[in-house]
Amino acid sequence: MLLGLQNVTFEFGARTIVEDATWHIQPNERIGLIGYNGTGKSTLLKVLTGQYSPAKGSVEKGRETSIGFLHQDLLGFDTEDSILEVALGAFERVKQLEKEMEEVGKELEKTGDEGLANKYADLLHEMDVLDGYSIHHKTEEILQGLGFSNADLHKPYKNFSGGWRMRVLLAKMILQHPDVLLMDEPTNHLDLPSIEWLEKYLQHYQGAVVIVSHDRFFLDRMVTKIVELYQQELHFYTGNYSYYETEKALRIDMQKKAYDNQQDYIRQQERFVERFKAKASKAAQAQSIVKRLDKLERIEDVNLERPNMKINFAVEKQPGKIICTLKHVSKSFKDVQIVENTGAEIDRGDKIALIGANGKGKSTMLRIIAGTEPFEGQREWGHNVIESFYAQHQLEALNMNNDVLEELKDAGSGKNDLELRSLLGAFLFSGDAVEKKIKVLSGGEKARVALAKTIASKANFLMLDEPTNHLDIHSVDLLVEALNKYEGSLILVSHDRYFISRLANKIWEIEDHKIREFKGTYAEWESWKERRAKDAAEIIKNEKANLKNEKPAATPEKSQQTNPAKNNQSKELQKIKNQFRQLEEKLVVLNKTKNELENSMALPEIYNDKNKFIAAEKEYQKATAALLEANKTYEQLFEQIIELE
Repeated sequence: MLLGLQNVTFEFGARTIVEDATWHIQPNERIGLIGYNGTGKSTLLKVLTGQYSPAKGSVEKGRETSIGFLHQDLLGFDTEDSILEVALGAFERVKQLEKEMEEVGKELEKTGDEGLANKYADLLHEMDVLDGYSIHHKTEEILQGLGFSNADLHKPYKNFSGGWRMRVLLAKMILQHPDVLLMDEPTNHLDLPSIEWLEKYLQHYQGAVVIVSHDRFFLDRMVTKIVELYQQELHFYTGNYSYYETEKALRIDMQKKAYDNQQDYIRQQERFVERFKAKASKAAQAQSIVKRLDKLERIEDVNLERPNMKINFAVEKQPGKIICTLKHVSKSFKDVQIVENTGAEIDRGDKIALIGANGKGKSTMLRIIAGTEPFEGQREWGHNVIESFYAQHQLEALNMNNDVLEELKDAGSGKNDLELRSLLGAFLFSGDAVEKKIKVLSGGEKARVALAKTIASKANFLMLDEPTNHLDIHSVDLLVEALNKYEGSLILVSHDRYFISRLANKIWEIEDHKIREFKGTYAEWESWKERRAKDAAEIIKNEKANLKNEKPAATPEKSQQTNPAKNNQSKELQKIKNQFRQLEEKLVVLNKTKNELENSMALPEIYNDKNKFIAAEKEYQKATAALLEANKTYEQLFEQIIELE
């Protein structure tokens, strides 16, 4: 066991989060920690890390177990350092070694002391064991996987938004490679390509991973065990999220049947006692039944208790056939072109998902449609359109000193206190909860307030930017259900594949600075993309086969004239293959040199001679750096050959 709870009871104020809970996390487990909003999932992770102490029981942790904890509170960190430097903070020991080696090296140059030479050799060996010379390469690789470009790596961390900062901290945590990785909503700030990259990475992660997430697609692909925090207890299911859903329904059904059967038995026995307790011949038997019923272990009735948001998107006016028209729209930020001379139309009844990688301009396009982002071109509203815009920045824009009711009053809906209280009740703010200050609310509660403000408008056209962030899985289900019943039109940006697949009837993708529209569901779009990729691969395969079967032209000049593009591609391929072969030979020499230098530094005649040792050590570092660079180039050339072939 790496980490766990033993008979733990934890109370947060007057509220009990868990009671007498036992949970052992084993090496290489992939666990999804789930529960309704407000049950205390994030709090439980803080108990596991020792940030909170239990009222009863103990948190057990292996002596050598290291823990990484990714959570939203980390966003308070700020620095002028580049994002590369922040991520390199994962290698504290390597950086310490570099400093120690520099100090010992300088001292060694002055004194030539044998003890210092031995110490330097030990530091060098440890650096090699920790693979310290490749930390920059590893860090760049992880940051690029999470969506950063090479140009971003040296920009100051403080220049990035909260979502991008969270990616840097995720990269740092991955590079630290803890034995137990605890992740609280890791996909909240990731786009689809980055989520897919993270899925692939974590599937091969050598350590235990515990994930709190509302993304059921992510949980289905990632976890093999579900731990549910429900009614102050931990319930365990061996399988992914889909298995949990089926198994939980089965467990509830079986317990319900067992309860009903036991109640029938109890009623039957009680009727017998009532009928015969006064009869002398049956009194002893009746008394025996009473004792048996007293000793009977009662099965509890089971009713699924869950917070049900009663979301009802009311539409006040019916709009015309066309909601919004975009014509000749262009938008750029400094040197980055988002869209150029593009257009599109949103019709009544459209439920559009705007998807793609971060940086493609999804949220920018949503702001252009909403009229909150300046752009070149035209945006024309249709007849009777009443729009409402829900975006992540609205959570940040909530007045922290307002209470929940005051915040809704400020939305300008024109509703009275009673109507607003009724609306907030549907979003799980009942009674005194409407008087809670915004600043004390959780991320999920703030998201519900912002959604309530969106609904209060009675809009017939919704623009939703990541509406499922901070909602639990059940709340996402309820939102999907409400939006499917919604009589208006909508366009949304979301990385939640389940949410998009249940809702969208059109897909928009920004490609080559244009809006590309696909009329169909997300599943149909994915299938179409796969067919396109397959067709493209088939065309390339056929072209290769044709090239092989083609007879050589009469003269090189004629061949070049008939198909100069293929001829140039063939020349380029041959050139890269020659470079590749030369590099393979160079790698053999570099590996040999590195091994020889390693062996020479262990020789007494080298480490006893200060000057010889320093010279050998410099050569070793130089050879290691050259080998790393050569390996990087080797990979790039290999990828180019694959593409050209």
